[in-house]
Amino acid sequence: MQRKRIITSAFSNLCTDQRIEKVCSTLHKNDYEVELIGNDWGGSEKMSRPYPFSRIKLISTSLKTAYFEFNWKLYHELKKKADKNTILHANDLDALLPNYLISKKLNIPLIFDSHEIFSEMPAIQGKMSQKLWCYLEKKIVPNIKFMITASSGYANWFKKQYGIQPVVVQNAPRKSDFTLEIPEISPKIILYQGVINPFRGIDKAILAMHHLDNVIFKIAGDGPKKREYEELVIKENLQQKVQFLGKLLPEDLRKITVTADCGMSIEENGGESYYYSLPNKVLDCIQARVPLILSDLPEMQNIKSQFDIGEIIKNHQPATIATAIQSVLNKGRKNYQPELEKAGNLLCWENEEIKLLEVFEKASSL
Repeated sequence: MQRKRIITSAFSNLCTDQRIEKVCSTLHKNDYEVELIGNDWGGSEKMSRPYPFSRIKLISTSLKTAYFEFNWKLYHELKKKADKNTILHANDLDALLPNYLISKKLNIPLIFDSHEIFSEMPAIQGKMSQKLWCYLEKKIVPNIKFMITASSGYANWFKKQYGIQPVVVQNAPRKSDFTLEIPEISPKIILYQGVINPFRGIDKAILAMHHLDNVIFKIAGDGPKKREYEELVIKENLQQKVQFLGKLLPEDLRKITVTADCGMSIEENGGESYYYSLPNKVLDCIQARVPLILSDLPEMQNIKSQFDIGEIIKNHQPATIATAIQSVLNKGRKNYQPELEKAGNLLCWENEEIKLLEVFEKASSL
């Protein structure tokens, strides 16, 4: 059977989106002709990929108008590039409409990859934009034949809301044969990696440093709350204990992750998109054989019930966070290795990509 061409699109500058990189690489290695389309919102860093990619130039100065501009321009790009031998692959709700319209126009397959529950993200809750995204979601998602998403919680939510059963493809990293000798270093390194957004527990973790000795809290990433949290560190006189590393390329971030004594994924319940999430950082730390402190949310509870890879926090009080961190440090990273090894062998991209390829095979057979 001849492989169909795939056009993958996303509202992203593509450079640090590890899920899209892994998906496209898997498809490319399995003899699909892949083309990737993103945009230059948030920058257009140099990037090298073994398949063609482009970034739509945006002139908008606000995110709200950037969404409209991107969707309009993406529609015209897809109209030029798609044909009867194409599979369209839309990443998240903010790239779905033009893909859906072109798929209907040409009667070609569309695969929707929902990285999160976009319409339930904290940043848009209670705003007019949430109503628009919800309306779009309700109109399109029930009509989609092929859908994947990043957690079983998300899949159950979409099934309950729209009667569609997405295939769960977790955003796990590629398997690593972990042979690094774990050094006994001082001070101990606590790591947050990811976007510096609200409801991530970062501000509470900063305050938790008052309750811990001989530690450095490293925050790797950028985002809308970075300035506020930098000011909080100064206000609390914690400059000796908290470091902001800035936004890092995935390959540079991986080098930082393996040095940590304790990672963290302590998202707060900021709505259903967070409540049902399985954050990338959890799987990244597991693959780097780093124990974690975790939120008491369903997907993280599920992993902790299978593998003893850290501690669940009971609440987001700084003292509670500090107690959980200290518990992980007291046990020691070396003592978590057997369970982290078992988890790492199961929760890896090599297992997830099998499910991904099955979806694209089905779409190709149409």
